[in-house]
Amino acid sequence: MTSDDPRAAHAAYRGAGVDTDEAARGLGRLVERITRSWPRQGDFGAVQLPIGYFANVIDIGGMGLALCTDGVGSKAVIAQAIDYYDTIGIDCVAVNVNDLICVGARPLSLVDYIAVERVDARVLEAIGVGLAAGAEAAGISISGGETAQLEDVVRGFDLAGTAVGTVPLDRIITGRNLEPGDTIIGIESSGIHSNGLTLARKAFFKREQPLPYDFPLPKTGVTLGRELLRPTLIYVREVMEIIARAPDVKALINITSDGLLNLCRVDHPRVGFRIGELPPVQEIFELIQEYGSVSTAEMFEVYNMGVGFCVLVAASEVTLVLSILEQHGRKAWVIGEVIEDPTKGVYLPRHRLSGHGKHFRQD
Repeated sequence: MTSDDPRAAHAAYRGAGVDTDEAARGLGRLVERITRSWPRQGDFGAVQLPIGYFANVIDIGGMGLALCTDGVGSKAVIAQAIDYYDTIGIDCVAVNVNDLICVGARPLSLVDYIAVERVDARVLEAIGVGLAAGAEAAGISISGGETAQLEDVVRGFDLAGTAVGTVPLDRIITGRNLEPGDTIIGIESSGIHSNGLTLARKAFFKREQPLPYDFPLPKTGVTLGRELLRPTLIYVREVMEIIARAPDVKALINITSDGLLNLCRVDHPRVGFRIGELPPVQEIFELIQEYGSVSTAEMFEVYNMGVGFCVLVAASEVTLVLSILEQHGRKAWVIGEVIEDPTKGVYLPRHRLSGHGKHFRQD
């Protein structure tokens, strides 16, 4: 699909029931109201960052308390459809701690919220298996939570969490020190992670001839249901080591919904990002694009396309960072560079895409 209207390129996701433009408008109105609750800078509890970054930090007597909240979204629908709940808790941990580390914080603990249509002890135990596995991978505790029975509100179940961590106030990382020539390192994803499941479900299961959940992927043989439930990778341990050993880390970017456009969230008004190299596209993304007739522009707007997290560093730190990632068993690549750009764009010349805000357009 080629169009000068970026909303046209976003039609598949909107047609699946997710309107990111309307969500952005609503969020702006919400933010305008809730920021009135903020203490003055310098007061106990003062908020350190604007709303819209991956996590926020509040001042608790000279130390930064970082916090964020997120859920697994419609990935829960897949778990219910194939009656497999052992990994969804890993996603709940991952979507939170991967955001928390973007401000340079060390995650400490998470509380979960499980809303169910009807209580099933077997399902709750299986969700707990994943939560515990995710907590171990992230090096955090699960310190509490809430289970709500909401038959009139929830169909199946919903799972979300809130994570907290700490970061020195003078070491919060937001990208404000980025410079043209800095390097973008991309770290592998495990696949779809926890974003774009609504569009994927429409592509595969809401069609004239729906695919079965046990449909084997042609290249790997993994069933479609299990591939969609492949848990989100948790990047905490390697990123914590990078922060400790590489003093010139400029930005840390979780590639979630909006794909590589998440790079635009950095706190710097005059830099852009040129992405020259990307890993091979994973099979699940090829199938979503094929079965959903999704444009390349929208695929990059919605999905991580194989890059789950980015580390932006000075060129002098690249060898060290890649070495740390290799030691942690992560595949990583130099995928691009920071450029001077007052429009704050993301450019993928090999795909002839340029992106601003929440949309890519075909050049």
